[in-house]
Amino acid sequence: MKFSDIAGHKDTIQALRSMADSGKIPHAILLSGVSGIGKFRLARAFSQYVHCSNRQEGDSCGKCPSCLQHGKHNNPDLHFVFPVVKRDGAQLSNDYIDQWKEMIDKWSYMPPEKWNDIIQAGNSQPAIFVTESEDIISRASLSAFQENFKIFLVWLPEKLRPEAANKLLKIIEEPFDDTLFILVSNDDSRLLPTIFSRTQRFIMRPLDHAEISAHLRSHTGVDRQLADAASRIAEGSMAKAEELALHPDEIMEFASLFKETMRMAYALNAQSLKKISETVAAMGREKIIRFLSYCSRMTRENFIYNMAMPQISLMTPDEEQFSRRFAPFIHEGNVEGMADELARASGDIERNANAKIVLFDLMLLLSQWVRTQKPATLPL
Repeated sequence: MKFSDIAGHKDTIQALRSMADSGKIPHAILLSGVSGIGKFRLARAFSQYVHCSNRQEGDSCGKCPSCLQHGKHNNPDLHFVFPVVKRDGAQLSNDYIDQWKEMIDKWSYMPPEKWNDIIQAGNSQPAIFVTESEDIISRASLSAFQENFKIFLVWLPEKLRPEAANKLLKIIEEPFDDTLFILVSNDDSRLLPTIFSRTQRFIMRPLDHAEISAHLRSHTGVDRQLADAASRIAEGSMAKAEELALHPDEIMEFASLFKETMRMAYALNAQSLKKISETVAAMGREKIIRFLSYCSRMTRENFIYNMAMPQISLMTPDEEQFSRRFAPFIHEGNVEGMADELARASGDIERNANAKIVLFDLMLLLSQWVRTQKPATLPL
């Protein structure tokens, strides 16, 4: 991964490049921001740049032995740390290294839900356990194998269990001279404050539409129309844009379920709503949460659609076709109530509540809200 492969984030790239060129690299760096904007790709590009023996024009060469090893994810001085689930004695990142290589090759913008699918997490919450921190300390105590720096690239450090975070803090507080930690976080507010305070932090912003569209066209080969549509809907996330442009199956599945849910909710068809809730419940927790997030987005977009301002619409043509007839049923009298119920259900599912019960209850509540009459406009 080279800096030239990164969409956007020019200021952060320049700051990291300057650090490496000056030789003044802090022992702990935190790249933080919302999911899917390229933080992990940038961490990989910076790691390769640090290790590259033949930097050229502000980028790694891509051809020296170190760069070639980075390309194959087997540089002996680059250590990946990431959340896993305990299964059959496996509890370290290295126990999942084959799945990890599959993840970063296929889903380089690192949507967490894809990682959960790859490791078949099911209802388990992946985490970084204390045994991982012990393994990091052990590896950090050894000399670098061939590079000037041993780099520990920690994806989602907010998933550190408390005992793991406290143990890792010790080595971040008193690091070895040849050790660099790069933490890549989707939610740095959940980091141990003492770890947070000992990092040099870079806040990375969502990408703009033009950056996403240009990257999709140049790196994936999709046409301009699809790239532009995906970039508008993605809300600054390249991961979402790639999902829409290259893997639309789940979005189409969610769209179909959302349409059927709203139709049956308005018709007060409890039997059909029960069947839909059972279908969704069978998806597993993480996919259920993604579906509820999709429903929240569509509720919001249908409310906005009534404003007749297409420039702020974030829907696919298929979604917009449905919304032409459905949008009038989402208004100031029910939009907040529907959004609250969807958020509440998502929170309950995340806390391992019974999915069938939560979802059927949600469907019945949505049927009440979607049938709520629009408030009469008061005369001035």
